[in-house]
Amino acid sequence: MERVEKARDAYKSKDVSESQKAHSKKAIMFAKEEHRKDKGKYLKDLVYGALDGIVTTFAIVSGVEGAKLSSSVVLILGFANLLGDGISMAMGNYLSTKSEKEYIQREREREEWEVENVPAGEIEEIRQIYRKKGFKGKDLETAVKVITSDKKVWVDTMMHDELGLNEENINPKMSALATFSSFILAGLIPILSFIAVSLIPGLAIDTFTTAVILTAVALFTVGSLRCLVTGMNWIRSGIEMLFVGGIAATAAYLVGFFLRGFGI
Repeated sequence: MERVEKARDAYKSKDVSESQKAHSKKAIMFAKEEHRKDKGKYLKDLVYGALDGIVTTFAIVSGVEGAKLSSSVVLILGFANLLGDGISMAMGNYLSTKSEKEYIQREREREEWEVENVPAGEIEEIRQIYRKKGFKGKDLETAVKVITSDKKVWVDTMMHDELGLNEENINPKMSALATFSSFILAGLIPILSFIAVSLIPGLAIDTFTTAVILTAVALFTVGSLRCLVTGMNWIRSGIEMLFVGGIAATAAYLVGFFLRGFGI
């Protein structure tokens, strides 16, 4: 288990002894926390792509059921939603991630240029940053000297402390692929019962009830996985997403129900 994960568990149980172990000099020196960060860098895209896929597709199922339309309508609208919204979400994620990376890169290049061309001003900015952190006198000047003696550390400090920008090694294409694949796979769940009935003649199941059950399980499961991103309690996270999905489905059902009354 990674050091930070041990620290989190110790905090949850308020175990001071275990927390001290996680914060020992040896544990900190040999920690490999950066590897854990790399492994989970696309987890957010997978989780939220899946949640959007489930909620939007089930909203269609609910709306069609409320309007008492045929199962073929569910499949047509469901697959149209999966492909259209899936591509839209993936492209949106790709463009936003790419734009953010480009912006951060431009800001880093600017800071590097300023360090080379106006070092006195950049040194003063470091001094003011650390003065706000509580450094004074000789300690302040020592900190400024140490940081500005290494250009990379200097620029990293400006990026994080002055601009509030955190650089992550995220590939926009992989981020988009994670979003699209999770959206498609999870979004299929609410229409699985309708697919089964269309493929297996004579299959006697209540398609909508089955869709409700499958969707509820999927929402809770994927919602609980948000704890890996947010750090929330997994049960609370799952119930919360189940509640949000239920609201969306109810709204869609009511829209279909009332529009049916107008003969639409």
